[in-house]
Amino acid sequence: MLNLRRILCILVLLLVVAGSQQALAQFEAPEFQKIETVDAEEFDRRFADISWTGQGMYQQTEIDGMPTAELRARLQARFGEPTFTIGDLIDKPNFRLGMAVQFEYRFVINNSIPLIILDVFGPFGRGLSYTAASRYIDMMPQIKRTLSQMLLEVDTPGNYTDYYYSADQGQWFEVQFRDGEATTREIDAPEGMNVNG
Repeated sequence: MLNLRRILCILVLLLVVAGSQQALAQFEAPEFQKIETVDAEEFDRRFADISWTGQGMYQQTEIDGMPTAELRARLQARFGEPTFTIGDLIDKPNFRLGMAVQFEYRFVINNSIPLIILDVFGPFGRGLSYTAASRYIDMMPQIKRTLSQMLLEVDTPGNYTDYYYSADQGQWFEVQFRDGEATTREIDAPEGMNVNG
């Protein structure tokens, strides 16, 4: 009876260890599902009760020093169009031009972890800004390292044209990436975006 109890305890311990190792192994390569613009409202409903934070994403990776315009091109190549650009946001209720970003990518990691990546200073910044569900804060460093690796592995950054409004300068900019080169030029308000900041 004592041996049977000991064998049972060992089996339970082995199952617990194997299960925790399998969970860790499953998270070693986070799977990124990009949220398309048409699915953004469902994303908002699904994660309406989430407490958002940037904590866990502060550990420096190689992409943190890269120009945001180049990172946007790498995101374009890897994931396609952003979930939102300023053109998608400008007609939304409570939109304030002075708070607009150039782009925003939304993801669900491993079918359960929400992540939002965006720029803060448009084409004039470096790195990206991140916000994720606070309850997954311990997983954020691995998610960021994986994202960094994915973006660094992009051989040919994608072409794009975005618009950015600098509230500090009171100026619109056209931001492009074409054939490996980023350009930013001052422009008048793009058609349909002439709103007061």
